[in-house]
Amino acid sequence: MNKILFFILLLFGHFVFAQDQQTDSLNTKAEKENFTDDWAALTKYQKENKLLPLPTKKGKRVVFLGSSIFEFWKQKDPEYFRRNDYVDRGISGQISPQLLIRFRQDVINLRPKVVIILAGSNDIAGNTGHVTIDKIMDNIKSMAELATLHRIKVVLCKYLPVYEYPWNKSIKAADSIVSLNEKIEAYAKKRNYTVLDYWTPLVDERKGQRAELTVDGVHPNLAGYKIMEVITDAAVKKALKNRR
Repeated sequence: MNKILFFILLLFGHFVFAQDQQTDSLNTKAEKENFTDDWAALTKYQKENKLLPLPTKKGKRVVFLGSSIFEFWKQKDPEYFRRNDYVDRGISGQISPQLLIRFRQDVINLRPKVVIILAGSNDIAGNTGHVTIDKIMDNIKSMAELATLHRIKVVLCKYLPVYEYPWNKSIKAADSIVSLNEKIEAYAKKRNYTVLDYWTPLVDERKGQRAELTVDGVHPNLAGYKIMEVITDAAVKKALKNRR
């Protein structure tokens, strides 16, 4: 009798283990499918976008499109966005093609007067393999041209200085950021877009971020964001007056 009971329990144990393995496999598959289906994270701001009221005729809505620099900004100083008609649409870790995919949903459909585009650092960091500066610029140009087509004023950001990425120190970040910024500035001047220079007020002697203004050499602390707020407001005012 004991042997029969032991055999039944053994079979039951194997059945439960098999079911657990299948469930784990399905969960992993679901996660992978979700990532594949929503590579640009379109669902992140979907609900917020639906709840966002249409801007008034006299409104001066500004959308911030970028990655972690923008996403963390709202977390560190939410009052800055509340007291202005500023809409933060940053998603941590995103590369420029993901921002381009999100552009209609998270920018055009929100009907802003101005869009601030900050892109390229995660591409340079090698988050999804090697991407050239020219490829980054292609995506930035596409976003700017879409904005212009929809009568949205364009502000292109010179990226914040980065000496090295803590998660990928093999990348020579400083010089790559400088090269990207030079191309952004040249393109903006050619198209008469407003340039927002985040690089100059934050840079140190190594072409990285000043230690007192950053948490990790890549992302600003609150003091860094306060500096960015002053120059951002000035750029927005300039863009609103710009004919392009």
